[in-house]
Amino acid sequence: MRILALETATEACSAALYCDGEVQERFELAPRRHAELILPMVRALLAEAGMTLGELDALAFGRGPGAFTSLRIAAGVAQGLALGADLAVVPISTLAALAFEVFAESQAEYALVALDARMGEVYWGVYRRDRNESLIAEIVAAPEAVPVDFPGSASAIGVGSGWEVHGDVLRRRVGEDRLLEIWSQRLPRASAVVKLAAGMLAKGQAVAPEQALPVYLRDRVALTRTQSTAGG
Repeated sequence: MRILALETATEACSAALYCDGEVQERFELAPRRHAELILPMVRALLAEAGMTLGELDALAFGRGPGAFTSLRIAAGVAQGLALGADLAVVPISTLAALAFEVFAESQAEYALVALDARMGEVYWGVYRRDRNESLIAEIVAAPEAVPVDFPGSASAIGVGSGWEVHGDVLRRRVGEDRLLEIWSQRLPRASAVVKLAAGMLAKGQAVAPEQALPVYLRDRVALTRTQSTAGG
């Protein structure tokens, strides 16, 4: 199985190539340079592997949540490359990619993922070791209001930039005694995206390029509020 993945949802920019279980990655912390860097990363990975886009089985990308412009870059590049090479696409949650790293590098049972969403809010998801999906719907919310529904006796690691910006509030919300560690400096990487994508592709969970869309949680919130107001 051969998959190329892109991740640009935060200030980090990365691309990764999965070839039959082996992963090669390009990663750079480069705010506002994603559009400049992502295609050269792709070309370098393919050149090193001696491959062309047409030899891939699929493309994958971090679908968000994350910064609006950054998400559009990964989605747009993935769609364009996939259309040109007639490939399917696997959209992967950026929060799930961070949770994947927690489970790959620790024994924690749960990953509490928080990305700074600005405006005093975080993008939030709660992940269990045996699940690639959040146990709650991924949301954007004030840190003092995030749901923390997981067993009180379970071990958890808090991960993502939201813990750096709103760590005190989140610790109080979750409970200090329920947290093994805080990985506040960890950023999502294409290497995690591509590994998750391999599992999803094996289950037939890829989509056509035109269906490979980013997820903007703020849009969901705005739509829900509008519908609520319209409904009286």
